[in-house]
Parts: sequence; structure tokens; C-alpha cells
Amino acid sequence: MRVYSPAYGNGSAIPAQYTCDGADISPPLAWSGVPQGAKSLLVEMVDPDAPGGEFIHWVIYNISPNSTGLPQGVPPAAATAYGLQAVNDFGEVGYGGPCPPPGRPHRYIVLVLALNTTLEVPPGAPARQVLRAAGPYV
Repeated sequence: MRVYSPAYGNGSAIPAQYTCDGADISPPLAWSGVPQGAKSLLVEMVDPDAPGGEFIHWVIYNISPNSTGLPQGVPPAAATAYGLQAVNDFGEVGYGGPCPPPGRPHRYIVLVLALNTTLEVPPGAPARQVLRAAGPYV
């Protein structure tokens, strides 16, 4: 699958409006090439450079496999029109934008996973619980 944001390029800085220094809203995302037979999609945004290990900024799941992306500013609710959202590592439901400590730059990786099922995980569950549940179905 090809995944990108129309708001910024791969490897470039994420605009401030999508970070804790700005409005802290989710960026628009787009994808193509969803495998035939996918039953749902899951989006994860993670910072692999966080001091304490991988920091999960966003998990939204049970997205329709017919979807081609997410708009800017997905509401911070456990259940949205786009899918169900997990609690991120900030302890909040939905998207939590980049907010790295001073020092070296951090990378932020956005993954879109095609699953062969819809997840039976309640909205607002911890992100790591959702990812564990998704693992066997990628």
C-alpha cells in the first residue's frame, strides 16, 4: 500500500498545526493499494525515537477497507464516522501530535495496516491492546 499525507512530504517536518506547538489536530492522510479481501484498516502513528521507547501518537481502527484516507482533524472521540480510536501514549483518546523533548529530531512513522477482520476491541481501549489484537490479522 502507498501511504502519504497531502499536508507534508515523506521525510519533511510535520507542519506545526499538527503538533503540540499548534492546533494539535490530525493531519490528512491518503492511501491506495488496499489488498483485495481486506475487512478493515488500522492507522498507527508512532515515534520510534522517544526516550522511553516507541511512543504511540495515534491508533484508529475498524476503518472501512473502501476508504482512501482520513481528513484533517479527526475528532478526539472514541467512536467517529471514520473508525474507532484508541487511547494514545499521552493517555488521551485519538490523535496526539508530535511533541518531542528538546534535542535531536524525531521520526514519526504512519502505518496503514489491512486486516482480514474487524476488531472486537471496544472504542477507547489502550492503543497497545488494539495493536496486540490486530497482530494475527494483518
